[in-house]
Amino acid sequence: MPKDMAKEHDIYERRESGARSYCRAFPASFTEARGSELFTADGTRYIDFLAGCSSLNYGHNDADMKAALIEHISSDGLAHGLDLHTNAKEQFLTALTQHILAPRGMDHRVMFTGPTGANAVEAAMKVARKVTGRTNIIAFTNGFHGVTMGALAATGNGYHRGGAGMDKAGVTRVPFDGYAKGLDSAALLDQMLSDPSGGIDAPAAIMFETVQGEGGLNPASAAWVRKMQEVAHKHGALLIIDDIQAGCGRTGTFFSFEEMGVKPDIVTMAKSVSGFGLPMALMLVRPKHDVFGPAEHNGTFRGNTHAFVTARVAIEKFWSDKAFQTELQEKDALIKDKLAQIARLVPGATLKGRGLMRGVDVGSGELAAEICAEAYQNGLIIETSGPRDEVVKILAPLTTSTALFDEGFAILEQATRTVLNSKKMAAE
Repeated sequence: MPKDMAKEHDIYERRESGARSYCRAFPASFTEARGSELFTADGTRYIDFLAGCSSLNYGHNDADMKAALIEHISSDGLAHGLDLHTNAKEQFLTALTQHILAPRGMDHRVMFTGPTGANAVEAAMKVARKVTGRTNIIAFTNGFHGVTMGALAATGNGYHRGGAGMDKAGVTRVPFDGYAKGLDSAALLDQMLSDPSGGIDAPAAIMFETVQGEGGLNPASAAWVRKMQEVAHKHGALLIIDDIQAGCGRTGTFFSFEEMGVKPDIVTMAKSVSGFGLPMALMLVRPKHDVFGPAEHNGTFRGNTHAFVTARVAIEKFWSDKAFQTELQEKDALIKDKLAQIARLVPGATLKGRGLMRGVDVGSGELAAEICAEAYQNGLIIETSGPRDEVVKILAPLTTSTALFDEGFAILEQATRTVLNSKKMAAE
């Protein structure tokens, strides 16, 4: 790091916790952001293929959301309202019902949890346990649901689980779709739950992501998801789909599961649900399972009024007709094609993911990290995922233009070539 940058960042080294993460890979100090671009104080520009880990699906500072938020603030609209009735919340719920839930035949009620995805997951697990009177949750290999204690118990990543400092109970983990070649894990789970000596306690819920984000962009097939719904209901459990990272259009449709022929009992959402990067999380729950009493799952910041304003605009702007979804299908094809070109450069590399949640498994966490680091040096912010961080992951804003995608992928392709050539020269 240059001396002037090191001096500028001294306050972080001295005062910020060692738990900081993304800033280690991207040490620039950012001052502005527009669309799919970030800028530093000296005007250096970066293309953003991370988008707040899918918290900025509609890009940075969308003009219409920004205008609505400014108008709300300037007119003294509520900034904090607990769970009071407000015009902002009413308008958001109306838009969500009209443009998202009703067209998809979903009768779910909306519960506002604390502002993080992990809080929504905690609420979902608690509801399932209260509804069924059971404690066991079925979770899956490489799943990631958050790092609070209940969510962490359902998370597979050993590094994060190791940070708990105590036992993590109440979860049985089974193989995700495709985890073991030739294994039908839905059929296996059904057999084990049906066997009095199968060794798995009757579950309160079966919970998974349809595309495992942090776990390496592993997509579940529609057939497997349907089977898991059948298994859940056959054995008296609720089906929970964690759509925190894969939702809000990331896989090409608003919900990641909506073309799979299932109706989850509970859906958890956060990240891009506010549309503007503002903290907001919610749980969608079927009315018959809406069993919490007043404040039984509580939280001072469970109703972010500013997030209601921008979330309503996001829904009305992007999801009131089919145009945006059609555009996403076109970008899906573009991203898949660009990633295929990069994968051809790396021996043994494979494509991962679905929709606009895709990446390349380059086989090595070290190689993936070097590619991302080289891309950053040339103006592209991009991260890795997977159990060994071996997947170079694309989470660009859904609103990224074709021109910016072309530019960003050109940087990524060149970074891949540069790193591979460097390794080749070192080996000779």
